[in-house]
Amino acid sequence: MASGIKDKVAILGMGCSRFGERWDVGTHQLLAEAFDEALLDAGIERKQIEAAWFGSCMDHVNIGNSSIPASVALRLEGIPVSRVENMCATGTEALRGAVYAVASGAVDIAVAVGAEKLKDTGYGGLPPPFKGTLNDLWLPLGSAPAGFAQLAAGYRKKHGISKEDLKRALGHVSWKSHENGVKSPKAHIRKRVSMEQILNAPMIADPLGLFDCCGVSDGAACAIVTTPEIARALGKKDLVTIKAIQTASGSGVESHTTLWDGSYVTTTRNAAKRAYAEAGITNPREQLSLIEVHDCFSITELVTMEDLFISKDGQAVKDILDGFYDADGGLPCQIDGGLKCFGHPIGATGLRMAYEVYNQLLHRAGERQLANPTIGLTHNLGGVPYLGIAAISILGLL
Repeated sequence: MASGIKDKVAILGMGCSRFGERWDVGTHQLLAEAFDEALLDAGIERKQIEAAWFGSCMDHVNIGNSSIPASVALRLEGIPVSRVENMCATGTEALRGAVYAVASGAVDIAVAVGAEKLKDTGYGGLPPPFKGTLNDLWLPLGSAPAGFAQLAAGYRKKHGISKEDLKRALGHVSWKSHENGVKSPKAHIRKRVSMEQILNAPMIADPLGLFDCCGVSDGAACAIVTTPEIARALGKKDLVTIKAIQTASGSGVESHTTLWDGSYVTTTRNAAKRAYAEAGITNPREQLSLIEVHDCFSITELVTMEDLFISKDGQAVKDILDGFYDADGGLPCQIDGGLKCFGHPIGATGLRMAYEVYNQLLHRAGERQLANPTIGLTHNLGGVPYLGIAAISILGLL
């Protein structure tokens, strides 16, 4: 493969708004909230930024089209600003653009920023996506909970897991995130929930109950990136670098043929293999210190543990119930509460995950700080299990 981007780009600064029902601000203020924190953390002036990537997916009510909302909100005078959209992988896609620009030598300092203010759209959940006439032939009017409930059915059938055991594991996924989210000041939901509440909650799409589903939210997150050499010249000592960024898009094989059994997500497995090769990771279960994965639904997190090759196929239920992914387990997952507690403002989510890994690596995570993290992974999954987009970034200390 190509040489990749490992350690060619360092994170100079990051910022993140408070997530939640942000009726008090507009999207431009959310963007500025995240950007101002990142700029202060980077210790540079606005005029030193040479290019920007702005991620926003579904918030046409507030964002509209083009890059102009971001360039105006951040007062980015006369530099190239690109808007990107790639479903739920949008935030990581924005980071990929900024990182690739620096790694290529095209610019010295770039910014990635993502935002979404979904509460203002007027929808209880996500606004209806417009996928184009071709995609609508294959993704007709399906709800997200129903699409991911099918993943649960396929997984349970393949591995012979009882409905009761799977439900207990799914409940533990949600319970864990709520336990962690209490310690995240910027999370949308900071409330402990008992297993009894989770298991007895109203059903949304069998076996996914109310607490198996994340909510929508308002939020923004931002990263400023440069080369390690420039970062050191600017006075940075402890550097967090990009070890890998990979994405994978579905080709239609799963949805258009009988080659897929419905028990895993092909795009995540493809992106993970390339990301591990780029980062030089041969044993993710042992080498990773923490992971932030796309827990839009609890079954997504459970299956992702196998798609990332951390749990063996059919063993994620056991690992989850054994506490391997708990805050004090072998590999903490969603140490900040994940989508379950932050909600899912789509354009911001991938960057919010990177923000948590970045702060953990620099020992800035407050009462949820892990003992000695050295490398972390983020994962996004857009679309549905049978046709979607996966994005993975790996960050680590240099």
